[in-house]
Amino acid sequence: MEKTGMTAGVDSYKVLAEYYDDAYAAKKDLVDLPFYSALAKRIGGPVLEIACGTGRVLLPIARQGIEIHGVDNSPAMLNVLRKHLQSEPEEVRKRVSISGGDMRTFRLGKKYRLVTLPFRPMLHMHTLEDQIDALKTAALHLEEDGVLAFDIFYPKFDMIFSSIGEELPEMEWPLQSDPTKRVRRYFRKESVDKINQSISATFIFRTYQGGQLLKEETEPVKMSYYTYPHLQALFLLAGLEVVEEYGTFAQTPLDNSSTDMIFVLRASPGKIAAGSDYFRSGGSVRGKKHG
Repeated sequence: MEKTGMTAGVDSYKVLAEYYDDAYAAKKDLVDLPFYSALAKRIGGPVLEIACGTGRVLLPIARQGIEIHGVDNSPAMLNVLRKHLQSEPEEVRKRVSISGGDMRTFRLGKKYRLVTLPFRPMLHMHTLEDQIDALKTAALHLEEDGVLAFDIFYPKFDMIFSSIGEELPEMEWPLQSDPTKRVRRYFRKESVDKINQSISATFIFRTYQGGQLLKEETEPVKMSYYTYPHLQALFLLAGLEVVEEYGTFAQTPLDNSSTDMIFVLRASPGKIAAGSDYFRSGGSVRGKKHG
């Protein structure tokens, strides 16, 4: 049996990128695409998608006739997207541009009517400074009347603090390149940091053929979780205000039954807070007084 592993910081998402499209094609409860496609159609282009990955959301929007630019920090993910683009019609390819970049710091020198962060990339921002920088980067790319949309898990605390150290099966799918082989993905939560609201875990990918284990690959992952007041504070510090908010992709109200927190925001003229500059100057959110 072949056994490989990745360490954090070495082309993150290299293993995930290899299986990403097959895995999420098999995930029947993934319902975010209609929301983002409809929003892009309503707002219009150009669209900027941050953390575009392999193009799961980006490509359907381009096929709607909308110009879209994708940014991602993973070369492996962008390489898969480039391969997908080669098989698209020329008119779709012309609407798409992509670039590598860190969602906290990239600057494109262009404004967009719609900026999106689909499928929870904010989970991968682990400090207040990083979280504010990511939102401010998105806001800086908005046209004057543009909007920013993103989604995040509604935290389920009973699940967050349970099953630490246990290996749990998540999903299974056939390899498109060889349907006689199946991949099973497992999730093992290694630890929970209550103070910094983050989870350290490992994704485990096992490839089987006829019941025989052929290959095992692992990839570490760290994810932050957010509460509603936490997000409201981040919006204030990033100079953003909520236009719409939902608790599911069916656009139901945000309440105790919600599965997600979905926001459409706009920049707040005259309310741009110091944000990450405040932290760099040695300030602290705790104990801050308002005059």
